[in-house]
Formats: sequence, structure tokens, C-alpha cells
Amino acid sequence: MTLKLALSDYTFPKLEWEQTLRLARDLGVEAVDIGLFAGRSHLRPEDVLGHPAQAAARVTQALRTHELEIADVFGQPGTVFEEKALNHPASGERRKATEFYWRLLEFALRCNAKHVSLLPGVHFEQESYEDSLKRCVDELAWRVEAAARVGVAFAVEMHLGSIAPTPSQAQRLLQMTPGLTLTLDYTHFTCQGIPDDEIEPLVRSTSHFHARGACKGKLQAPSKENTIDYPRILRAMKKAGYSGYVALEYVWTEWMRCNEVDNLTETVWLRDLLRSVRLES
Repeated sequence: MTLKLALSDYTFPKLEWEQTLRLARDLGVEAVDIGLFAGRSHLRPEDVLGHPAQAAARVTQALRTHELEIADVFGQPGTVFEEKALNHPASGERRKATEFYWRLLEFALRCNAKHVSLLPGVHFEQESYEDSLKRCVDELAWRVEAAARVGVAFAVEMHLGSIAPTPSQAQRLLQMTPGLTLTLDYTHFTCQGIPDDEIEPLVRSTSHFHARGACKGKLQAPSKENTIDYPRILRAMKKAGYSGYVALEYVWTEWMRCNEVDNLTETVWLRDLLRSVRLES
């Protein structure tokens, strides 16, 4: 296994977008994750997806200038998890989620990106968990097929507040949706006190990976508090034949107090830790 590192373009929101690309190049990663998040990413979904051809041309040129690839295009159409969720009970909201997905996929193709991520949906409390889950499966199934037809891997990130916030729930959703893969982020499970060995089986279903420090009670933690065994994860990836990117994905947001670490220092720490692991092919 060859370690391929990426940097999320939303890790440093105080920089301009192209400054983030320059930093990614200076940090020596091979690729970036492109975030299209309603209300908070450098590249705003309404601008990019409203004019996908022009946006893709700009992004492609900027990446070429900085000798970077795209590891993932990660779309979030709402400012909260319920807004435009792909399994929303209201058909109008689902139509908005569907339109967002088609435009996201078009943008990814125009950029020659090979991987797209979404959030998996949520449990809407006015209905049973099983009803929300069934609608997730229905909506995710056709998205998997649509992406596969054009040679793009489609994944969801199981996260706090999602329809599948635990490894067992994530496994169930995967089993119910053939072809679905994960953008796996241990931190959403680690902060709940779930140990690495309970999360590790999900590596076999992973096509993209987010890495940062975390511990019980903290979704994002500095290195001195981190409890995730990243060398073990890389060894599990090698055993599973993982060939995707590992994205250094610190964020800077008030949500879950993810604005209390030094993102640059922690990114460098984790980059160096991952590079130090011996992974002879």
C-alpha cells in the first residue's frame, strides 16, 4: 500500500481558497478534498453548481497550477443536517437534494474527479427510525448506480447526528445498500467513547478516509489528547487493500467546539505520524 495524502480545502477558512492550495502544495500532499458546504465553504454550492462548467474550469486550472489532484468532492446542501437531507419526508426537499446531487456529479465529472461524498441522511423524529432508514436506502441506491455509470465512486460519511451514528448502524446501512462505500471518519465514533476495534471493520467498506485527532468527548482534539491509533488504521487499510486517499481533515467551526486546536500544527503532526508508519507493499 502506498500512502496518498490529501488536505481538505476547508481546514483553513481564514485563508483565501487559492492560499489553501498553496499551503497544500507546501505541505507536500498529493491532492485536496473540495468542500461544497452551504453557508460555510470557500467554494459555495450556489456559485459552483449554478455554473458547473465555469467553476470546473477555474478549479481545474488552479489545481494544475499547484500540481494537485482532487481526492474527493464533498457536498452538503443544507446549513443543518435536516435541510435538504436526501431522505427528507417532504418530497419538495428531496427534489432539492436530488438536484444538488446531479449538479455535484456534473461538477465532479467536469473536474475529472473520481470520488464524491454526501451525508447519509438523518432520523426525522416525526416518524419511526425504520421509515427514515428505508427512505435513506431508496435514495442512496440510485445515487450509487448513477455515480457508477460514469465511473465515480460514491460514498457517505456516517457522522454524529446522522441516520447511522454508530459502527453497527453504519454496517446495517451498508448491507442494505449494495455498492455504497464510506468516507470514513473515526472521530465521529471516537468522541462517543467507541474504541478503535469496533470501528475498524468499516475500513473494508471505505473508499475515502478523513483523519484528525479525537478522544472521548471531543470530536476534534490536539495530538496530546488523541486516542485514535492511526498506525493501526494504516495497517488495517493495507490488509483490506485500500487504495484511496487519507485526507487530513481538521476543521474550524463552533460546532462541537472544533475551533479549539491549532489546525496547522495538528495537520503537520498528523502528516508526519502517518508518513512514519512502515507500509511496505
